[in-house]
Amino acid sequence: MTTKAITVARVYTLEGHDQLNQVLDILHDEEKIAGITVIRGIAGFGESREIHTSSLLSLSLELPLIIEFYDEPAKVENAIQTLNARIKLKHIISWPATSHIGPHD
Repeated sequence: MTTKAITVARVYTLEGHDQLNQVLDILHDEEKIAGITVIRGIAGFGESREIHTSSLLSLSLELPLIIEFYDEPAKVENAIQTLNARIKLKHIISWPATSHIGPHD
């Protein structure tokens, strides 16, 4: 097994704000990021303290979305700068991590 230093980043946004496809296009097509996962939250709140949740009575189009991606540290930093310059995202966090890459069949 091979290990490699990477950076993991998360973009926090809401459904219905039309940012998901823009972020995916930039990370996939332009920045060529190694891995991206989109996670849909069932509840959450941010700085505004407004709770966004799903329930049987109310199907919200403003559920939390997390766009998580990883790659070499320099590529992730460049991608974050591009995202901030083009989309003005408010909530991005990142941290160093280690990738444990096994053999490919």
